[in-house]
Amino acid sequence: MRFDDLRDWIKESEELGELKRVEHADWDVEIGTIVDLYQEKMGLPALLFDKIKGYPPGYRILANSLTSIKRIALTLGLPPEATALDIVKLWLDYLRNFNLVPPRVVEKGPILENVQEKDDINLLAFPAPKWHELDGGRYLGTGCVVIMKDPDSDWVNLGVYRVQVFDESTLSVMISKGKQGSIIMQKYWDSGQPCPVAISFGHDVLLYLVGGMEIPYGVCEYDVCGGLRGEPVEVIKGTKTNLPIPATGEIVIEGEIHPDQFVESEGPFGEWTGYYAGGRKPQPKINVKAVLHRDNPIILGAMPRVPPNDDTYYRGFLRSAAVWDELEKAGVPGIQGVWAHEAGGGRFMLTVSIKQLYPGHAKQAGLIASQCHSGGYANRITLVVDDDIDPANTNEVIWVLCTRTDPREDVEILKRCWSTRLDPMSYPEEARVLNSRMVIDACRPWERLDTFSPVVRPSTELKDKVIEKWRDLFPAG
Repeated sequence: MRFDDLRDWIKESEELGELKRVEHADWDVEIGTIVDLYQEKMGLPALLFDKIKGYPPGYRILANSLTSIKRIALTLGLPPEATALDIVKLWLDYLRNFNLVPPRVVEKGPILENVQEKDDINLLAFPAPKWHELDGGRYLGTGCVVIMKDPDSDWVNLGVYRVQVFDESTLSVMISKGKQGSIIMQKYWDSGQPCPVAISFGHDVLLYLVGGMEIPYGVCEYDVCGGLRGEPVEVIKGTKTNLPIPATGEIVIEGEIHPDQFVESEGPFGEWTGYYAGGRKPQPKINVKAVLHRDNPIILGAMPRVPPNDDTYYRGFLRSAAVWDELEKAGVPGIQGVWAHEAGGGRFMLTVSIKQLYPGHAKQAGLIASQCHSGGYANRITLVVDDDIDPANTNEVIWVLCTRTDPREDVEILKRCWSTRLDPMSYPEEARVLNSRMVIDACRPWERLDTFSPVVRPSTELKDKVIEKWRDLFPAG
């Protein structure tokens, strides 16, 4: 299954019973609270808000899009009955083969149905929500993709960063230091130039999904989406920036980010960490040159909250595969599985399962997993467990943490690692860009593999024999 746009995705989700329509909700906190309540349990339907207070019918917001395995599978082209393991394996297989299909430039598309320029620009024409009670304002961009081109090459990058709207013509963008968008923007600034930018606020959910992942530096997310879909994403070259924008997008702005222009006070915003940790601070201002939108446009929202949430749930599956791939590419053998825990927002807690092959193997796997590209940002705890443990089974992981770990020997503390202001424990106070983290070897000690106490568990042969004999007690066996 491939989707030409967000509307196709909505139609298919609704036909699968995976979408609920909500009318007459208020953009001011009420929509956010409804979404927050729906995110108390993963697996509930996506929410499509219409007839929003103060806005015309048809000006809609989609939220809670990627909080079910079925909808993540749908977005990636898997059948609805796909499992979490199927999703991890699909992404791992893609990363190993990495088929890239560049976008196709077209002259026309639905995104050109309405064009605002100069005095006609009105960003408040769209029902940007105030998602959380303590947010510093309204956020048009949460499920958006921010499009930039590297000034030194042909590389176009799509990243997911938050975008606050202040008035009819003023936006800001918040990009954590070290992110690819921040690196590109700084290149323009260092040469004294403004950074051209286009931002899509509604599009095929696959663009959002891929834009939120750690795609390698120099690789365009459009190419990745094309590779996953098996055909190119159609784009139109923006008239103000010459940047490729989704031809079937819902709302797109084009503009520039000048090195000396900032909004004085962006935020706070309730983030994926579950805290208002970023506070208020100046952020780059976007000089909006044009606004393009379809008739009856749809904002793709991705509201963060205490994890798991719409902003992080899907990333746990994909980041697990990405860390697995990077460990293997770094030369670490024997990887049996990886899980980026959903309660850690897919970042704070990583568990790696290995088949121990040599002394120091577990420590090596943990240290590399905690620092590789997909595992390094805002990581807090990395655990390595034996191959008899399912890394996604929290009870099993905590059990071996309690019974196979000697705090004196098996815990490493790494200091001054890559983090973000969104991490409530980041430091130093004036910058908040670093953190400390633990790497825990929760495997049986290498020197005791043959003598370690046996686990109280029936053998596979005995279990199969008993299940076969007592089939009425174990119908699913």
